[in-house]
Amino acid sequence: MNSSPVKVAIIGASGYSGEELVRLLLRHPNVDLVAVTSRQYAGQTLAQVFPRHANHSRAKTLRFSDPNSDVIAKEAQIVFLALPHGVAAEYAVPLLAQGCQVIDLSADFRVKSADVYKEFYGHDHASPELLGTSVYGLPEINRGQIKKATLIASPGCYPTSILLPLIPLLREKIIKPSGIIADSLSGVSGAGRKAEIDYLFVECNESMRPYGVPKHRHLSEIEQELSSAAGEKVVIQFTPHLIPVNRGILSSIYVAPEKHFSTAAEMSALAEQISACYQTAYATEPFIRLLEGKALPDTKNVVGTNFVEIAWRLDPRTGRLVIMSALDNILKGASGQAVQSMNLFCGFSETAGLL
Repeated sequence: MNSSPVKVAIIGASGYSGEELVRLLLRHPNVDLVAVTSRQYAGQTLAQVFPRHANHSRAKTLRFSDPNSDVIAKEAQIVFLALPHGVAAEYAVPLLAQGCQVIDLSADFRVKSADVYKEFYGHDHASPELLGTSVYGLPEINRGQIKKATLIASPGCYPTSILLPLIPLLREKIIKPSGIIADSLSGVSGAGRKAEIDYLFVECNESMRPYGVPKHRHLSEIEQELSSAAGEKVVIQFTPHLIPVNRGILSSIYVAPEKHFSTAAEMSALAEQISACYQTAYATEPFIRLLEGKALPDTKNVVGTNFVEIAWRLDPRTGRLVIMSALDNILKGASGQAVQSMNLFCGFSETAGLL
């Protein structure tokens, strides 16, 4: 474990995920936040841009700067990229070349195939040669790889809410890899801090709507990781929805068990198998809550935290398994998960700065 603080920078620190990274890293016991960038706020202090951090001594002196990879590489060992997709790759390449470890919160390095990336994101990948070197930063699934990584592709918020409930069951062949349906509800912050008509208060308040149907961009990484877990190609039906809350994601996932159940004894045996699978996978995970009894996931219990709640029910009427999850889209779905990965490859306590 490192004894002195690790020098860390955030490129793109003025968005929602960037602001959460600022909050987490300012209070992290093993980190020295040495640089934050934003063209919009260059020259202003953290305290001026984010007044809620004004009581922190570092926030009074650390100023936003224009993003410059060469300058940042001289100041920081670890660099978080909280940038739009298509932009992050431009900074990752020179930072990696100069020996920095990079944690990318965009989608630029999540998808391993340049062709799939182009299909879902509509343009050629800027650095396809790096796709094979990135590690998909889902700590509960790829902990060993993350510990040795130099380029971490931190997962999207929707994928996190879908992959964590499904991967253990696919790996153990408890559910069929075909016919999976996922419906997800997200708070408006998931769209990022931007001024667009669709996300104005008057447009979102007292309203709920689906979007990105039938081919949301996150499907690319969801299907990639599910296919890896299942050992065969997986295609799912995914419908995201925008709901009038600031933060939080609730996902409901519908799957068919490999074993048909029609009697009480068969249902009981399958329930025990599912429970054992989740206990083996997640019972000791610091940020996963497996709900028992009548409890069901609720965004109010996870917003502002790095926790995920997971619950499931077998439906004897339909013969299907219903799995539900809840998380904070900006924390476990973005910044908190990225810090969790940093803790792993730095050798810190995995929960450092997150509890």
